[in-house]
Amino acid sequence: MKFSKKTRSLGRNKRHLRVRKRISGTQERLRVSLFRSNKNVYLQLIDDIKGMTLASSSSLKSSENSVNAESSKKLGLEFGEKISKLGIKKVVFDRGGYLYHGRVAAIADGIRESGIEV
Repeated sequence: MKFSKKTRSLGRNKRHLRVRKRISGTQERLRVSLFRSNKNVYLQLIDDIKGMTLASSSSLKSSENSVNAESSKKLGLEFGEKISKLGIKKVVFDRGGYLYHGRVAAIADGIRESGIEV
């Protein structure tokens, strides 16, 4: 079965909206939002009440050409350490409509290993 790019991105947007209906960042648990492109992964720590991004990280700074599960886990660890310096202990993970496996799951595991409750 072959899907057009328009159909695939529309499906992801629908899934993301469905997830965002239930997930929202509060003062106690801020939201970690993930965007995954073909080459890179981008993370943001968002306070939905104020509508502000408090911290961000991406795989653009990495020297590797591609992002795999290993480098995603390292990115999750670095991001977890970055937000723990802000004094944040608990977050809500917004997978952005992507399936929870591979790079997405590795990032969440990396954040957990850094001591943040996801």
